[in-house]
Amino acid sequence: MDERPHHPVLLKEALEALELHQGGIYVDGTFGRGGHARGILERIGPLGRLLALDRDPQAVATARSLFGNDARFEVVRGRYSMMGQAIADRGWTGKVNGILLDLGVSSPQLDEPVRGFSFRHDGPLDMRMDPDHGITARQWLASAPESEISRVIRDLGEERFARRIARAICAERVRQPIETTVHLARIVADAVRTREPGQDPATRTFQAIRLHVNGELDELRAVLPQTVEAMAPGGRLVVISFHSLEEHIVKDFMRTEAKGDRFPPDLPVPAAMLTPRLRNVGRPVRPGDDELARNPRARSAVMRVAEVLGG
Repeated sequence: MDERPHHPVLLKEALEALELHQGGIYVDGTFGRGGHARGILERIGPLGRLLALDRDPQAVATARSLFGNDARFEVVRGRYSMMGQAIADRGWTGKVNGILLDLGVSSPQLDEPVRGFSFRHDGPLDMRMDPDHGITARQWLASAPESEISRVIRDLGEERFARRIARAICAERVRQPIETTVHLARIVADAVRTREPGQDPATRTFQAIRLHVNGELDELRAVLPQTVEAMAPGGRLVVISFHSLEEHIVKDFMRTEAKGDRFPPDLPVPAAMLTPRLRNVGRPVRPGDDELARNPRARSAVMRVAEVLGG
């Protein structure tokens, strides 16, 4: 079990946004190292229930070590897209009072070189959140066509030098296998001569490959509708995102569900015919200066909150 400190992002703000109450049913979509889960359990009383999910076997092991003796808590190893089924299996569909999705990679994953997430540590090019399933970043880079690598880096990394980077990767893999994080970071650095101040040239490429290998955006798109189906009226959906692609998906979903059924824009539709399922709560929340001083990795975090409508 990883004993290194982990700082849950926007902990106080997320717990307040969930409007936790005694005896409620809650879901933590990414257990991570348990910071948010601990806060939830402290506030839901002896009759409350918390279900946590995580794809990472180390996170699941940590969850069982920390809270395995707490009858209120249960952890499931699985992806976001499995959430609706996990909730249905417990007979909770339509009864959940709050769901928290803390997107992205946890600090322990970034800090462990063998996981291959970070270009700051030399390790094998893996990047899988679940190291027992799927292809590694190394395997994908070894076989993917140059056009596919370019598209992934451009679309998921928002990298304007994607074509140049993909060309360099494909040229290098002919000479020798690309197997480590430092090797890939060096290829990108050689291909990208300019970058925004303070940002490593490899940042966008590593983000893109990680998102692709794990199917993270597809998982997010799959789980968001499931959260609404799972919750009772008044239930809170709290989502913490870490980059613009996640943020746009969450924002568009909440905005669409707050408007109700989609009709052609030129069709006059009475408000009574619209059936919105969510109400946006407050404005997007970002970490304050104190939190950023403790945890610089929180600088890109954005929290959005919505409430389930109905009666």
